[in-house]
Amino acid sequence: MHQRTTRVLALGGLAALTLSLTACGPAIGDGGEAADSSKLQAPTEASPSGEITIWDREGDLFSVFDEAIAAFNEKYPDIVVHHEAVDIAAKLQNTLITGSDVPDGVFLDDQLVAGYADHLWDLSDVLAPYADDIAQQKLDVNSQGAGIYGVPFDLDPGLLFYNATALEAAGVDASSIETYDDLLDAARAYKAAVPDSGPIHLEQSPFLGQLQLEMYASQLGTAMTDADGQLRLDSPEYEQILTFLDTVSSEGLGTRAEYLSPTDVETLDSGKQVFVPWAIWFDFAPQQLLENTAGDWRAMPLPAWTDGGARSGAMGGSSFILPKDGENSQLAWLFYEFLMFDEAGYSTVWGANSVYPEGLNTSIPSYLPAADPAKPLFQPVDAFGGQDLWAVATEAGAEIPGGVPTPSWWGGAVDYLGNNIQLMLDGSLTPQEVIDDSTADIQANLIDRQ
Repeated sequence: MHQRTTRVLALGGLAALTLSLTACGPAIGDGGEAADSSKLQAPTEASPSGEITIWDREGDLFSVFDEAIAAFNEKYPDIVVHHEAVDIAAKLQNTLITGSDVPDGVFLDDQLVAGYADHLWDLSDVLAPYADDIAQQKLDVNSQGAGIYGVPFDLDPGLLFYNATALEAAGVDASSIETYDDLLDAARAYKAAVPDSGPIHLEQSPFLGQLQLEMYASQLGTAMTDADGQLRLDSPEYEQILTFLDTVSSEGLGTRAEYLSPTDVETLDSGKQVFVPWAIWFDFAPQQLLENTAGDWRAMPLPAWTDGGARSGAMGGSSFILPKDGENSQLAWLFYEFLMFDEAGYSTVWGANSVYPEGLNTSIPSYLPAADPAKPLFQPVDAFGGQDLWAVATEAGAEIPGGVPTPSWWGGAVDYLGNNIQLMLDGSLTPQEVIDDSTADIQANLIDRQ
């Protein structure tokens, strides 16, 4: 299965895990920075040399990064990159605790970075030259206190994917959708024309349902916690989002299925499910999984919650972390600096390659000079009728409000908030009960026990 799918499902397997790692002793970097320093410094050698071990998950992104090593070695011929496909969810925690065979760099989901922060280099200094040109949301989610603990990789803007052919046949004008109220009206009109349909995707996975909820919240400039880590679920914004989801469910306007499960794929490919508010990485489905409706799908910015409101929010994302106990952290920084901030690097990652001949189109760069709407790194997508998805995604990405640090207990909250969303969709809880019950449980079982 596609890397984007396995990534979120693997992270879902960690949903019940709240990481509480004990910090290891500080390391000395290649350049000899002070042992008590928590901030990584860039190497000063004119021609740095050495070997680095980089962990990624097996899948298409592993192959993309692997192919980029040759371009990196054109700039740094004396740095040998050992690129390993690893079950990061299974190995990273114990590796950091024991301090044995620690890699120099690791590809990690943004939601997990905070849980490992005690073991990671603070990257504030090395990122400083680029910080003004990195999407603020990515800096925010990788921050803890005054430190930044991940090199931002992708930006995953939320988009509204829709089956243009099916909507046109039903007489529904997708171009009229500008707000979520408009989306509800369009779904009602489609269901009237196609009675056995459930037009809007309703996520059945507690983890992914929580992740999607945070995409909606991101649009409204909020999140489960504020910048100080205080819960703010009990707010008009979350009530509005949950009421929308409850309306979709109670009026029969949704198809409830786990993301890209057989039920999900069948209803998408049969015209029963025609609206998917999701991160850009949903575009994998029409390209690889949908046989009957490939070419029928299009993407637009998410509807706004209020007139003139933001038309996108962040849903997921990944970054690169550098463990303090890695032997060559500074050289690993050069590798990630090249991939993310050097035109030769990011063009290799998102541009045409042997894995994605037309470019990697399941995300966009979080480095703003690389995400220029006028300079596409990937080509129009045939499965979207030749639509210029780059332009849609980069313009949506520019609308994502800034965020806040991701709490270390985010995954553990799925046991409460994620599950309660599902109970609401079952009809067992009201939106306000989801807020009240989740707030109480997260506070008592996750925050107060830290």
